[in-house]
Amino acid sequence: MSDSTCLKKTHIVQLMRELHHLISPKFERCTGMSASRLQLLHLLYDHGEISQSALQKEANIDSAAITRHLKQLEAQEKVVRRKNPEDHRVTLVTLTEQGIDEMDAYRRERDTFVTNLLQGFSDEELPTLLAMLHRIRDNANRIEG
Repeated sequence: MSDSTCLKKTHIVQLMRELHHLISPKFERCTGMSASRLQLLHLLYDHGEISQSALQKEANIDSAAITRHLKQLEAQEKVVRRKNPEDHRVTLVTLTEQGIDEMDAYRRERDTFVTNLLQGFSDEELPTLLAMLHRIRDNANRIEG
């Protein structure tokens, strides 16, 4: 690989890190919630009641993080956790009525944020960008360590 190509690839990774640090706080200010918590609410909205472990796998976050997020969402009365009556080792999670109602507002805020973020990209460019980002994510998942 040439020095020029190596520099370009390094720049891409640096830019992705910069984008993450730039976008995350702006997203939180826009929606009033972290992207991780909004993802959990979105998954619960789509799945209905689900086990905490299945939600953790679906969200691809560790057990400490899911517990922390759910405790905070529970304190805000957005979710309810309960033991599975058939297997008390399993914790079930579901959205409350308040959580369901607020999801519509969160989705509108998210959609506005995403529209502004991707302003200037044509409908033809978006599938290409999405495919490239998926490829980067897949490559990152294959890296051990």
